[in-house]
Amino acid sequence: MTKKEIVKTISDEIGLTQLKTKEIVQKTFDAIVETLVEEGRIELRNFGVFEVKERAARKARNPRTGDRVDVPAKYVVAFKPGKEMEERVRMLAEARDARIAAAKSQAAGPSSGGGKPMAVGVVPMAETGAENLAARPLMARSD
Repeated sequence: MTKKEIVKTISDEIGLTQLKTKEIVQKTFDAIVETLVEEGRIELRNFGVFEVKERAARKARNPRTGDRVDVPAKYVVAFKPGKEMEERVRMLAEARDARIAAAKSQAAGPSSGGGKPMAVGVVPMAETGAENLAARPLMARSD
């Protein structure tokens, strides 16, 4: 998903123009970056934590020549997802695994249910227990 798609989705949901919504989204991103630069850490409840960390200097190899190269230390941004995001992503993975297992068992045996058989690898989301993952807003609470 791109920033443009995020802006369109939000503007459709709350009824603001895309231009005004784009300004709000950009100011939010700018505030996150500014906080990281000034303070080195920003915690967004129910979403996660962004933190500036220093990556140590190291030795590497140039893949083309095989020569050893010194890579200097540098600062990088690390992200640690919040519990709610972790849980929802885990549920998504479990839903995928359930669809795959169901498709394999359906392909192994005859179709039961009397209807026409589904394509291999396709299991309705309703059977996985994760049908409303995308519909639920990630940051429902405002702490």
